[in-house]
Amino acid sequence: MNPENLSKLPLFNKNSFVVSIIPGLQKEEQEAVEKRGCQVLTALKKLSKDNEAWNLPKAQPPVIAVLGSGGGLRAHIACLGVLSELKTLGLLDAVTYLSGVSGSTWALSSFYTKDGNTEDIEAELKHRFDQKEWDFKHSLEKTVEAGKLENYSLTDFWAYIVVSKQTRELQDSCLSSMTKHVEEGTLPYPIFAAIDDDLHRDHKEKAQNPWFEFTPHHAGYPALGAYIPIAHFGSKFMEGRLVRPEPERDLSFLKGLWGSALASLEEIKNFILDQLLSLKEKLNMTHLHLKGERFYHESTEVAGWIDSTGTIVEELLDLAMTYIKDPNAPGILEKLQVLQQKLEAGRRGDDEVSETALRWLAEMAQDWNNVSPEDQGKFLEQLVQCFMKLEEHSGLSSYPRLFFKDVMSEILDTFKVLIKTGVCCFKWEWGTIYNFLYKHGDIEEKEMSNRELLHLVDAGFAINSPYPLVLLPARNVQLILSFDFSAGDPFETIRSTAKYCHDHKIPFPLLEEAKLKEWSAAPKSCYILKGEKGPVVMHFPLFNIDTCGAAPRFPNHVQCSTLSAKNNGNC
Repeated sequence: MNPENLSKLPLFNKNSFVVSIIPGLQKEEQEAVEKRGCQVLTALKKLSKDNEAWNLPKAQPPVIAVLGSGGGLRAHIACLGVLSELKTLGLLDAVTYLSGVSGSTWALSSFYTKDGNTEDIEAELKHRFDQKEWDFKHSLEKTVEAGKLENYSLTDFWAYIVVSKQTRELQDSCLSSMTKHVEEGTLPYPIFAAIDDDLHRDHKEKAQNPWFEFTPHHAGYPALGAYIPIAHFGSKFMEGRLVRPEPERDLSFLKGLWGSALASLEEIKNFILDQLLSLKEKLNMTHLHLKGERFYHESTEVAGWIDSTGTIVEELLDLAMTYIKDPNAPGILEKLQVLQQKLEAGRRGDDEVSETALRWLAEMAQDWNNVSPEDQGKFLEQLVQCFMKLEEHSGLSSYPRLFFKDVMSEILDTFKVLIKTGVCCFKWEWGTIYNFLYKHGDIEEKEMSNRELLHLVDAGFAINSPYPLVLLPARNVQLILSFDFSAGDPFETIRSTAKYCHDHKIPFPLLEEAKLKEWSAAPKSCYILKGEKGPVVMHFPLFNIDTCGAAPRFPNHVQCSTLSAKNNGNC
């Protein structure tokens, strides 16, 4: 790393944070886990019949991890239920790590923001879902605010509009605010999973590098041991140094990032169209209101300005709706020409602003189908901005102009974020964030350091449970309680993890495909998987013969099958 080059970086500060590559546990996690060990030993004494075994001076607490799979809102609710029951039984105090994918990360977010108080969580959850509506206005405001960010993507839209509606919740707090109870060891250490979509798509086999984790202390690639403080996630780095800090993203955004697997292109496009239609209705209502005022009838100049402004904005909204439906629709050229005529008619003298708008329109109308969706979207944003400047130069300073300006400003902000979202739809761009390893000299894999931007998405696209994160050798997990909330094959996560571990020489119970298929036909409520090395895995399918029928129910007994590397037998 050349210090001379660093001094030339924008906003470079010699005291800026330096990215370090340190294999193993980060210092903060190590200290938190050590403190948690005391809590685990105390809990095991209460649970164990042989209390003396845990009083030995050299007694080491076993490292137990609880995993929650993806599954959207179903996983969210079910995972909260699991945490509540584990706490009631006194088992949660014996757990060192809690980790989740997708919907389970939503549950973990609620759990930690409420300091693990499951009674409060349950009461608040009931209250939220008793409400038939969610705070759409606040959600839209958050989306508009996010739309001003350089790296806005569909994740922002998904987080603040879709996930907030599903969970009836907007969380303004940040992941770094969860540190208190974690550092004191009174709650398990949380790990939230995502994957690097660019790397995941480039690898046919299940690779290690794409896995990305978030904790209250750090974010990064565990396979590389490359992390940054969570407060700097989203900030701009170059050559291992922080060059432009950005505010820490809130939990609402992260929940959208962690839980984006359920995204639907049609759902997003339909929402955008609905909102553009709402803007059009709002514009018409404002127009009607102004036409009813006395000044509209007393001044032909004011009346003409109100009418022409309303007409042009309506044309812009119509253009945007046509664009969202199909960016190459033949009708777009016609609408561009209509706008060109409207702006030409509204020109005032030698106004440079309107001249610029007309020039852009002429160029775009001629070459629209050869322009990228991103540039098309930017043009529409600039066109609206240009129109707003045109109205600022109108010379009207009366009440109607001021009133209309406020309405137009709100419409403009919403319009711009909807267009941005539409462009992201066409590119299908998710989880755009600055790559903190960009041009990092200590990273051998150039695919990790050559990209200025990352695209992080739901880890369920790789494996629908965060096994790769808790199976890191440094975490030394000895027992995994895996809760599968998916609606599909309840053993797919086990199957995928077994292959992942085989490919990367990670100890994991050996599995026979025939046995997994047999179990899938009539899943029991619990399976214990043992290997000669590695952790013991207790696997709990949500959909099983106890909860769903199709076999005798055993309410006071958990049915259990044990699969060992030696006998593949049942217990």
